[in-house]
Amino acid sequence: MASSRESSDHLSSSGADREGLLLAIETSCDETSVAVVRGGREVLSNVISSQIDTHRQFGGVVPEIASRKHVESITIILEEALKEAGVGLSDIDGIAVTQGPGLIGALLVGVVAAKSLSLALDVPLIGTHHIAGHIYANRLIGDIVYPALALVVSGGHTEIVLLESEGKFRLIGRTRDDAVGEAYDKVARALRFPYPGGPYVDRLAQEAKEEIVLPRSWLEPDSYDFSFSGLKSAVLAEINRSRMKGEDPDFSALAKGFQQSVIDVVTGKAIRAAKQFGARQMLLCGGVAANRGLRGKLAELCEAEGLPLLIPPNKLCTDNAAMIAAAADMKWRRGQFSSLDLKAEAVMSLEEWSV
Repeated sequence: MASSRESSDHLSSSGADREGLLLAIETSCDETSVAVVRGGREVLSNVISSQIDTHRQFGGVVPEIASRKHVESITIILEEALKEAGVGLSDIDGIAVTQGPGLIGALLVGVVAAKSLSLALDVPLIGTHHIAGHIYANRLIGDIVYPALALVVSGGHTEIVLLESEGKFRLIGRTRDDAVGEAYDKVARALRFPYPGGPYVDRLAQEAKEEIVLPRSWLEPDSYDFSFSGLKSAVLAEINRSRMKGEDPDFSALAKGFQQSVIDVVTGKAIRAAKQFGARQMLLCGGVAANRGLRGKLAELCEAEGLPLLIPPNKLCTDNAAMIAAAADMKWRRGQFSSLDLKAEAVMSLEEWSV
């Protein structure tokens, strides 16, 4: 990883004296986003251009197309973000950018744009971890109380992360196969929903009157890891069983059974981890955090445990640049800037990125 831990000449004008005005860029997958954020909390603009309509015809994200769309959009989105924020490039104190993890071609577009701006404006560059961004999206809506436990649920990630103090990440559990979002999309295809299928499955599950009970994959008794490939196979097996009998599959009951299995496992493990590690707060983050069933169940369990819960609004759950600025602000205040040889990282350690 190409980030530098050393302070630069910019430190004297950094957050040690005042709140930094950061311009952040996020291009890790299929959203092009630029935001202007002051002090890691005050969002002046957060412009997002989604590529969903482009990728829907292929049933998922096509990396090469995503990269091309970022190239087409980045300058326009940058100009819109500055205009909406009411600031000029000369007002910017630092450039934050998603360094990884993500699609390498997509990441490269953002990294090149960020490095160019940093060099041209002579302001610090801060390479930022995508998952740190999702976690610190919660800081845009409230104070994070440490130690905190983050349940990260997105299209590419399902993780339980312990935040021992600000910016100190410890990975407690992760998925061993599909992430939650991937499992939702695969099941949605089996239920004949378009991409992205998660919201359709959530809606159908909420409306269902019956439930086909599906297995829960708890893995080893002391494990905080996840596995959803077996659950996806169980859904397909139920569909095939119905068709072999000449019956129409009960898609709504299947959607409810699938969603209940996912929710029981992820919330159950998160609550157990919070107890074991003495968390004072629960954070829900990532694109699947917009799922109504998951939000409701986790809120119910946290209330029963007397554990405060933070959940960003839906617009801050999906990939966006404001969350990248919120995470980068921690390094801004410490003068931990990146050098111009920063490289995009398709795979990147959250623990190593810790401040």
